Amino acid sequence: MVIAVFKFLEGLGLLAIGFGVRHALHSDWEKEVTHWIDLLRMDPHNRYLLWVMQKLANVDEHKLRELSVGTFFYAGLRFLEGTGLALKQRWAEYLTIVTTGILVPVEVYEIYVHPTWGKVVVLVVNLAVVAYLAWELRRSRN
Repeated sequence: MVIAVFKFLEGLGLLAIGFGVRHALHSDWEKEVTHWIDLLRMDPHNRYLLWVMQKLANVDEHKLRELSVGTFFYAGLRFLEGTGLALKQRWAEYLTIVTTGILVPVEVYEIYVHPTWGKVVVLVVNLAVVAYLAWELRRSRN
């Protein structure tokens, strides 16, 4: 049940991101970011903020549309997994194992290229989810 709740929370977070991206499609990025910088009283010369602004400058409408569609698709997948796991459906366990396990090589690569503790924690959590669900599937089969 914990995994199901986590999948629902992931889905909600992805929905929020998806709607944020959709909103960004029809707005002036520079004006929006400047407004939030002023509102939050941030230093406009902060190096992290300048890095984010540089990344945002390279985002066009086509990329935003792709990101929006992908985010909504992934949110739907997370809601599907969460619903199936909450209802104790066997297919949901298989689906969660596949969708979580398929990302493990990417996570290992990311840790190899740019190691951070956050990435290691995500990898360990995902491996724990896959191991637990695989164990549950084997246990329930006997």
